[in-house]
Amino acid sequence: MQTMTRRTLPVGLGWAMVLGAAFALIATTSAAWAQPSPPVRIRGQIEKVDGNNLTIKSRDGATLNVKLADNARLMAFVPASLADIKPNSYIGVAAMPQPDGTQKAVSVHIFLESMRGVGEGFRPWDKAPGSTMTNAAVETTVSSVDGQVMTLKYKGGEKKVVVPPGTPIVTYAPANKDEVKPGAQIIIMGAQKQPDGSLTAPSMNIGRGIAPPM
Repeated sequence: MQTMTRRTLPVGLGWAMVLGAAFALIATTSAAWAQPSPPVRIRGQIEKVDGNNLTIKSRDGATLNVKLADNARLMAFVPASLADIKPNSYIGVAAMPQPDGTQKAVSVHIFLESMRGVGEGFRPWDKAPGSTMTNAAVETTVSSVDGQVMTLKYKGGEKKVVVPPGTPIVTYAPANKDEVKPGAQIIIMGAQKQPDGSLTAPSMNIGRGIAPPM
């Protein structure tokens, strides 16, 4: 009869493999914990200001504690009109997809020329269930019985958007810290959630006499 022999690793090598696997697991777990949480979009009204610490009542009724960065970029939204949208204007359109493949605008915001390229493209949006956002340059614009029809071109594609009469249209303007005050209607695009549940904001958009429509 043949006797089966059991191969064993040298003691030092065996422990090295065990320790290596353990460190790999720790590194993987640490990397997972280190992943930043996804950005949070906040729409609402400022209720209280204490230095850079803001209390905001969100549109769904929640009270949020937000810390504004010391060097936060502050921009205002001011009313605009279709006449302010020209060929090659860079705009953002929150819209609802239509059965014919077009996008029916629910709001339009016009970027400053210095902001051209910000968020370029087409993506889902959270204005309403099923809504979309298109940030792109205006290629053509013509009037129709349904409103203004625009072809928006972005890298990798284009969308046809119908802007019905009465659609809210705003444009960006520089803002200052004095506008960060109770009662101001705001939208924060990319707040970051902290371990204690609070939020930090690198920028804020303030409605100047209006609620940001997007």
